[in-house]
Amino acid sequence: MIKSKNSDVEAVTVKSVEGKAVSGGDMLVKPLMKGDEMTFLEIRYAAGVGAPLHTHTHESIAYVVKGKVKSTVGSDQFIMGPGDVCRHPTGVLHGLEALEDSVVVEIKSPAPDLGAFLAMRS
Repeated sequence: MIKSKNSDVEAVTVKSVEGKAVSGGDMLVKPLMKGDEMTFLEIRYAAGVGAPLHTHTHESIAYVVKGKVKSTVGSDQFIMGPGDVCRHPTGVLHGLEALEDSVVVEIKSPAPDLGAFLAMRS
């Protein structure tokens, strides 16, 4: 696939990440595109929803499109707003909590198996 329309991709409700429950509600994830070496996701968080501290075997770059989130990467914590970006290195504990309704896009590389990622929903 070399093109994807956001309106054509169905959001998936994700209740856990890497086997750990999402706090405060559900995340809505749209897997917009998977390439040979990377995956591009749009993630919608309602205020108070958080991805738990977790690690994985790929790195991620997270960009805040809308809203405000508290991000934890290793021992660092910071508040991110629209236009802010952070990196989650491979194997480093990280998580995110929405302080207000937020939209975050993530690029993950190498591309994780989306089937396994989407299997994390319950």
